[in-house]
Amino acid sequence: MSETNAPLTCGKTGEPLPECCPLSKVRAGTSVRIKQLLASPDQCQRLRELGLCEEQRIKLLLRDRSVVCQVCNVRLGLSGRLADSIWVEPLTPETHAA
Repeated sequence: MSETNAPLTCGKTGEPLPECCPLSKVRAGTSVRIKQLLASPDQCQRLRELGLCEEQRIKLLLRDRSVVCQVCNVRLGLSGRLADSIWVEPLTPETHAA
């Protein structure tokens, strides 16, 4: 896992993504877009199989010790540690409507 104080960069362009944060830090009820998965290769593959892949829009439903999010009309529960490895950016009203 990367250090949280190091800026996250876009894998395609290398540009910094200043508004990104771990999914575990997002407020419940917020819609976000996944920007990067920072888990082990096996965990990243499994997350992608579940629909939690880069550029996917999801909504955080509950944040406690674990995280519940909605992806493709399915609710998924994740451990807080796994949610720490999913970096997301908030959706603005313009990108949310698109």
